Amino acid sequence: MSMDKRVVIADDESIIRLDLKEILEGDGYLVVGEAARGDDALAMIKEHEPDLALLDIKMPGLDGIEVAHELKGSKTVVVLLTAFSQRTLIESARDAGVAAYLVKPFRSSEILPKLAAILNPAASEPLVATDAPSADDKIETREIVQRAKEMLMKERGLDEPAAFEVIQQSAMRARTRMRDVAQQILKGEFVD
Repeated sequence: MSMDKRVVIADDESIIRLDLKEILEGDGYLVVGEAARGDDALAMIKEHEPDLALLDIKMPGLDGIEVAHELKGSKTVVVLLTAFSQRTLIESARDAGVAAYLVKPFRSSEILPKLAAILNPAASEPLVATDAPSADDKIETREIVQRAKEMLMKERGLDEPAAFEVIQQSAMRARTRMRDVAQQILKGEFVD
């Protein structure tokens, strides 16, 4: 299924590494390295150049976001593992070039389709919508809304809070998502 995609797993909890390795190898991934520390993970990733690096956010040495920053621009796709979903972490992850992040605890039924979609977006089947948007959806939505705010600020001379309010109020009136309103603004189809 995954056609021998090479993976490095880094988490300071050995049980998490063991679970991930079992899940991934069972789906045909090739785990080329495991680390409990971020600095060790970075060295392994630079040595093996895997397709995918699964990194815990909180690790000794370097944290997952610091490792991701070091890998920015490399061919390795970085996915963070975390028990946290604070906005600041999402922003830091996006700035570091992280493809997505998975919130622990996770199940193989959730992680495998998501990884397949991240590694091969063109070939993956559309994921079934869930009640809660995934972290990478939130990051993408945030980027779209940010670009729309910037466009409104430039075109209408608004400050950032006012531009945000235009998007938010329009979404509430239309009973749609802010992301949809932001996309209309970016396409020039927005009518206030």
